[in-house]
Amino acid sequence: MGFSLLSVIALASFLTGSAFAGSLKDIEHVVIFMQENRSWDTYFGTMAGVRGFNDPNVQVNPDGNTVWHQVVEPAQSNKTKTLLPWYLGQQGGDWHDAIQCLTAGSNGYKENQQSLNNGSNNHWVTKNTPWSWGYLKRQDIPVQYAIADGWTAGDMYQESQITATNPNRVTLVSGSINVPGSPQNKNQGGVYIDNNEVPGCDDNGINCYPLKWKTVYDFYEEAGVSWQLYQDKNNFDDNPLAWFEQFQNAPKDSLLAKKGTSFVGLDAFYKAAADGTLPEVSFIVGPAELSEHPPYMPKDGAWLQKKVVDAVTNSPKYNSTLLMISYDETGGFGDHVTPFHSPRDTPGDWMEDPLGMFSDIFVGPGFRVPFYMISPWTRGNRVFTERADHNSQILFVEEWLTARGYSGIRTDQMVSWRRKHMSNLVNALDFDHPDYSLPPIPDAATPDTNSKGDYVGTSNCQSRHAQTRPPVPYGEQDITDTNSLWFEEGYKEVIGYLTEGRYLTFEKDGLAITNTGKTDKLTTSPATSRHNAKSQRWIVHYNENEESQVFTISSALDGRWIGSNGALLPKSQSAGAAQVHISFLGPSQGYTLQFAGPKQYIDIDGQGVLSVRSRGADVANGYKIFSVSYRD
Repeated sequence: MGFSLLSVIALASFLTGSAFAGSLKDIEHVVIFMQENRSWDTYFGTMAGVRGFNDPNVQVNPDGNTVWHQVVEPAQSNKTKTLLPWYLGQQGGDWHDAIQCLTAGSNGYKENQQSLNNGSNNHWVTKNTPWSWGYLKRQDIPVQYAIADGWTAGDMYQESQITATNPNRVTLVSGSINVPGSPQNKNQGGVYIDNNEVPGCDDNGINCYPLKWKTVYDFYEEAGVSWQLYQDKNNFDDNPLAWFEQFQNAPKDSLLAKKGTSFVGLDAFYKAAADGTLPEVSFIVGPAELSEHPPYMPKDGAWLQKKVVDAVTNSPKYNSTLLMISYDETGGFGDHVTPFHSPRDTPGDWMEDPLGMFSDIFVGPGFRVPFYMISPWTRGNRVFTERADHNSQILFVEEWLTARGYSGIRTDQMVSWRRKHMSNLVNALDFDHPDYSLPPIPDAATPDTNSKGDYVGTSNCQSRHAQTRPPVPYGEQDITDTNSLWFEEGYKEVIGYLTEGRYLTFEKDGLAITNTGKTDKLTTSPATSRHNAKSQRWIVHYNENEESQVFTISSALDGRWIGSNGALLPKSQSAGAAQVHISFLGPSQGYTLQFAGPKQYIDIDGQGVLSVRSRGADVANGYKIFSVSYRD
C-alpha cells in the first residue's frame, strides 16, 4: 500500500524529531539511587556552569568577609584568621590516593547546626574540621563528573535535614521526620534527627523509634504501582523502610516485606534492567564500601554508579526510563550556599532545639548535595537551577504516576511547606526533544576484594597511608590561588526557573543581550559558540522575595545595571535598577524577560534589534540561558 501525503508529512516530521510532543506518560520506569555523605562544593564546586567556586552572589557576612572565608581559631593556627576552600590533593604525589579514604568531619545534628552558625555559615573549620572546607577535582572523581556533565545536574538540590543519614533517608521515603507541626502525631516516632534505631526515645525525649507513619511505598502498594527495593545483605543499614513499624512487622511472605526489606540483590536489578522488566519504581541501596560515605572511597562508589548507569542506558527500556542519583547528606563536608528554608515557626520545619544548644532552629532544608538525572529527556550538559530537596523526588513520582492514570499515590505525610516550595523536578525534562545518544563515561577501576569477595579498597587505602588528612594550608592561600577557589572554564545550558549564583548569557536566534561598554543602552551581538564573551554575561540578584522570579540584573563587564526601557545605569545606581521578571516557559520554549512594572518585554526582533515592547515575545521562541564559568 502506498503512502498518503499526510503519511509522508508525518514521517518527515518524525525523522526530524518534531512530530509528537512528549509528556510525563512517556516514562515507564523511575530508578531512585541515593549515595552517602558528600556536599555539592566538595564534589562539584569546580565544575563549569554551576553554582560553585565562581559564584557572583556569594554571601557577605556582617564581619565583611564572604562565606568563602571560614573562621579559624587561634588554637588551630596563628598564621591566619580565615581559611578558603582548598584542594585536598594540592600536595600531589601519594596524596591523590590518600584523600580517597579521607574523613573530613561529623555529619551530626550538633556539628552541622554549629557550622551553619545561625545563617552566617562560617564555622565549618571551627565547629567541624578544616578538611570540611576541602574539595576534590575532576581528576579525583572523573566518573561522577562525566555522568553529571553528560545529562542534567541540579545545583540547588539540598539535603532535607541538617543532620545525619537516617533522617534524610526517612524524608526520601516519607516527606517528614515528625518535627512538631508535621502531619504526624507525637506518638508516631521522631522527632527523628539522628541515627537512633533502638526502640523507645532517647534521653532528650526525641528520636523515638520505630517510626509509625506511612511511607510513599505504602501508598504505591495500595494504588497498585509496581515497585522494588534492591539491596544486598551488605546494605550499610541504609534501607529507610526498615525503620518503619509496618515493614518491621510485615510477614516475610507479604508484599511489603518482599518488595521493601528482602535482600533480592543488586544483580537482580541489573538483570531486570537488561531484560526490560524493571518495575515502575526501583529503589537502589548499595553496599557500605561502595556508598562513598567517608572513609569509603569516591572511586569505589564511581564503579557502582557506572554499573547502575550502564544497566539503565543499555536496557532495552532506556528510552522510557529516568534514573535519579542523589546523596543523603553532606557527611561533614561544607557548602557555601546558606540553605534556602522556610520562615521562622513554619510547622514541621522549625522547632525549639531539643538539646538546648541553639535558639529555635529550622531542621531543613539543609546544605546542597550532588544530584543528577539520567534519561533521554535530560541529556546534554545542562544545569537544573530550581530549589529542591529529597521531597522533590517524591513530588516528581507523584506527578508522573498521576499522569499515568494512578490515583491515591499523593502522600498526606509530607510537611506542607516542602510540598509548596520544593521543586517537583518536572521542568528538568525536555519531553519534546529526547536525545537517545550516550555520553562517554570513563572506565571505573574494579574495587579491591579479598579471597572471600569482601570489598577491601578502603582498608587497603588506609594501610598504604599513615595519614589520609593532608596538611591544612593555613596562611598560604590567596583568593586567586589555583588550589583555593579554582574552577573549570566552560558552560551549561540552564533549565528550570532561575536562582542566583551564576554568570548568565541570554541568547536568541544566534544573538545575545549585550553591554558593549560604549553606550548607555542594551544592545545585541552575535552569540559565541562557547558563550564566553564577557560583554554578554549577566548576574541576577534576588529581591526581598527570592521566590518571586523578579530580579535586578547587573553586567559582568562593568557592573552597570539594567534600568527601565533597556537603559544601562552606572554601578553606583543600584537603587534605580529595573525589576525584571524572568519566566521559564518550558524546556522547549525558553525564557522571557519582562519589566515587572510596565510589563514590557525585552526582546530581540526578527532584524536582530533589541527592543522593549508591551506585547509578549513569541513564547515558542524565548531566550536560551547559559550558565558560564570564565576567568576573564
